[in-house]
Amino acid sequence: MFARRAAQRLSEIRHVFRRSPQATRSFSTALNYHIDTPDNKPDLPWKFSEANGAKVKEILSHYPSNYKQSAVIPLLDLAQQQHGGWLPVSAMNEVARIIEVAPIRVYEVSTFYSMFNRAKVGKYHLLVCGTTPCMIRGSREIEETLLQHLGVKRNKVTKDGLFSVGEMECMGCCVNAPMITVADYSNGSEGYTYNYYEDVTPKRVVEIVEMLRRGEKPPPGTQNRNRIKAGPEGGNTTLLGEPKPPPCRDLDAC
Repeated sequence: MFARRAAQRLSEIRHVFRRSPQATRSFSTALNYHIDTPDNKPDLPWKFSEANGAKVKEILSHYPSNYKQSAVIPLLDLAQQQHGGWLPVSAMNEVARIIEVAPIRVYEVSTFYSMFNRAKVGKYHLLVCGTTPCMIRGSREIEETLLQHLGVKRNKVTKDGLFSVGEMECMGCCVNAPMITVADYSNGSEGYTYNYYEDVTPKRVVEIVEMLRRGEKPPPGTQNRNRIKAGPEGGNTTLLGEPKPPPCRDLDAC
């Protein structure tokens, strides 16, 4: 009886996905399988540009000829930059052809790493850190402010195609929580940047969005003017001079 109910539920889920291409796309970053849509199917041609073709050769030169598959991550990253921040299945197939592996080997990588987007994102893809230190410091409020200001839901793109908002786990700078990342695809792979903005507030993230909208480049790093990088607010209170050597060692004799 349980198996029959499970099969029925699975059938209902499949029906929902098949009914509307838009419905499938909204879940495409969360599912580990591909459903064809008009702009994302294997028979659509996809090639690296001439400029990126040279980068492909340079990337492959870093690995022995019998270990081309080791280049899968940098090649997928380059393809994503070229394609406006997301990876269609035809781009994955092209990477598989170049490194001479079965396409499934590339699909395994692109579905495992959250940095690879398998649905369209904005030219400025904003990622809010959702790990515990940032959450304690107000990351949920940061995300809600961004969504309300832009008028979108998480993982959706604004009508003008400029912005999308997602979540990322641990950006590795917990001392400067909360923080966001901005992946800038506005100038393709040539002008691609990936910057951290730390110590943000709801007011500051709105200012960052509006600066990006105007084509400006907000200064990355801490947004707290009273801090220098990861130093304490107001400046150091310890280690203000040269540390004294331990008395039990003759450093000059080393």
